[in-house]
Amino acid sequence: LTSASADLPLSELLPGIDFEVVHSRSTTQMRNLYGEGPRLQFVPQRAAPLTPDYLPPDWRNIPIVLLGPVIGEVDEAMAARFGGSMLGIGAQGWLRRVGRENRVRPVMPADFHVHGMLRHARALFLSDEDIPPGEAPPALTYWSDLVQIVAFTRGYNGADICVRGNWRHIDAFPANVVDPTGAGDVFAAAFLIRLWESGDVWKATRFAACAASFSVEGEGTTAIPTRNQIEARLKEHPSIVPR
Repeated sequence: LTSASADLPLSELLPGIDFEVVHSRSTTQMRNLYGEGPRLQFVPQRAAPLTPDYLPPDWRNIPIVLLGPVIGEVDEAMAARFGGSMLGIGAQGWLRRVGRENRVRPVMPADFHVHGMLRHARALFLSDEDIPPGEAPPALTYWSDLVQIVAFTRGYNGADICVRGNWRHIDAFPANVVDPTGAGDVFAAAFLIRLWESGDVWKATRFAACAASFSVEGEGTTAIPTRNQIEARLKEHPSIVPR
C-alpha cells in the first residue's frame, strides 16, 4: 500500500510486487547527502497521507505487516487494523519532520507518541541515523518496555536487538558498500519474514543482517538479494551471530 503520482512506474521499478496505490499529486522524494558525520536529508515533495480508509479489506488478516513511512505519511491509526498479523513498526518516518528549506529535522523521542501503535506491534525498528546519540539509551530502554522486540540498526557497526529486556548485538556482514540508503528497511522486512517462518528472534536477526549487507552493494533496489544469496552468505560467515 503506497501513495504516489500516476507517472511513477511502480510495476517497472518493482516487478512482481502487488500494489494498492492511493493516487496523489506528488510522490514523496528523499534526497540523501552522505559525508563525514550524520547524513543530510531533504524532502522536496510529499505524497498524500495513507489512512485506514485506503486499506483493502482482504489485507487486514495478512500474515506480516510492516508500517514504514518515509516522512510521517502513514496514519498511526493504521496499526490497529491488523489484529491477525505480525506487525512491525518502522519508526524512522515518525522520527523526522520537514523543516526550513525542505531539510529533514529530527523528532525527539519524547514527542514520538508511539504507545498506541506498539500495543498492536511485535517489533519496533529504528537506526542510529533516526535518533540523536544522547537520546538513544533512555529512549530504547523505554520503548523496549512497550513492545516485545526492538531492533536498533547501526550501519557498519551492526545491530542491537532487545527481546523482553534481553539485549544482544550482531556484527555487520562484510559488504562492498555502494549505497547504504534503505538497508534498515531491508533489515526490517527480512527480519519479519524469517521471524514468521521460524519463530526464532535470533535466527531472524542473523537473516536480516545478512539481507541488509546485500542491499548496500547497489543503488536503490537493484541489490535486493534472493533467498539463495542470503543462505549462501550465511554459510560463508558462520561466526557472525547475535551475542
